[in-house]
Amino acid sequence: MNPFLIYMIKAAFYLAALYLVFAFFLSRDTLYTRNRTFILFSAITALLLPFITIRTNNPVNLPIFWKTLSEVLINGTTNGSESEATGVFRFSGPQIFMTLYLAGLLIFGGRFLADMSELVFLILRKKTADSNIIRYNGLNTAGFSALGYVFINSKLLPGDADEIIKHEQNHLEHYHSFDIVFIETVKVFQWFNPFIYMFNRSLRAVHEFQADEGCLNKGIPVVSYQQLLMNQLFRSKVFSITNSFSNPTLIKKRMIMMTKERSRRLANLKLLVVLPVIAIVMIAFSSCGGKTKPTGSNNEEIAPPLPSPPPPPPPYTVKDSDTTWNTVDVMPVFPGGDAALLKFITENTTYPDAAKEKNIQGKVLVSFVVNENGIVSDASITRGVNTEIDAEALRVVNSLPHFEKPGLKDGKPVPVWYMVPITFALK
Repeated sequence: MNPFLIYMIKAAFYLAALYLVFAFFLSRDTLYTRNRTFILFSAITALLLPFITIRTNNPVNLPIFWKTLSEVLINGTTNGSESEATGVFRFSGPQIFMTLYLAGLLIFGGRFLADMSELVFLILRKKTADSNIIRYNGLNTAGFSALGYVFINSKLLPGDADEIIKHEQNHLEHYHSFDIVFIETVKVFQWFNPFIYMFNRSLRAVHEFQADEGCLNKGIPVVSYQQLLMNQLFRSKVFSITNSFSNPTLIKKRMIMMTKERSRRLANLKLLVVLPVIAIVMIAFSSCGGKTKPTGSNNEEIAPPLPSPPPPPPPYTVKDSDTTWNTVDVMPVFPGGDAALLKFITENTTYPDAAKEKNIQGKVLVSFVVNENGIVSDASITRGVNTEIDAEALRVVNSLPHFEKPGLKDGKPVPVWYMVPITFALK
């Protein structure tokens, strides 16, 4: 899968985990500055943590039997023809996901840029040199703030307009516009993630709670302020990147929070919950490194003791007084390397017609020996599919050219076991 898409999926999981922490432990508190900081911290953290991968050591280093090559895929068609129709492009699963993601990215990114452009043009047309208050007509909202300006509907009564301006000035004093632009940008890239929409909604709610608190602290009576909110209930915001006084979806919550008992500072201890949550997600995304730490090394941490693995098999097998090695100091060298070996098998294997007619497919494991002279011998089927497919796999392995160099054990040429998986698949 595309690395960028994997990164976005990991970021989505971090956002989901952090939002659950916010929803269950923090959202009901009246510590608005803390909640705002947590939401922004969550978005930034979710974008950074996917770059960090915890690598752990294998708990048991199992011995490797023989030299196992990468899988070879042999495709066939059910009509007996090895060729496919030309001019037909087939999408794989990851390609479909990436195409859908990019389509969403363009749609949401375009909408975000359109809102930004429309808002900037409105500012350029309406702003005055001596004030950051812009009065407008025709927009279906009482007032909103963005990018350092307060926008007020010119149809409002003077008293209502003054109260709304005070509210929107509180947004500007807290630089809420920067939060909105940031979270909307994250939403463009995480458009498929429902939790970014929940964070967006929660951030806007916290902004309104902060602005309401600022107005009430300046002496505005709660009852008259709530009445002003109710008078503007059916007005709606215009731009997605603004703080709107009359956002109808938040009215009920705002009125509740105005009269709610203030949370104590001890509520900040709830933030400690985020540490195990992040740790759990990081461990879920951890990868297991194949590095074995040497005993007694001063440069590397020694892993804690683990249960003893079963005794390893001997590094060689003996048959009819002949010794064939499973592992050696230097592996045999095929002309052009393992890639050339796999290419030879792929290009010289034919899907048996009899197997195609019976719709038979599957994976064959073929073992063989590269002897001390570099010659392939003793090919056999370790796991087969059917007579025709097994025979074809044996034929192509027996036809392998001589290896350039044999395997070496203690500096001497020795025979070495190999295994290659060959998958026969019909289209």
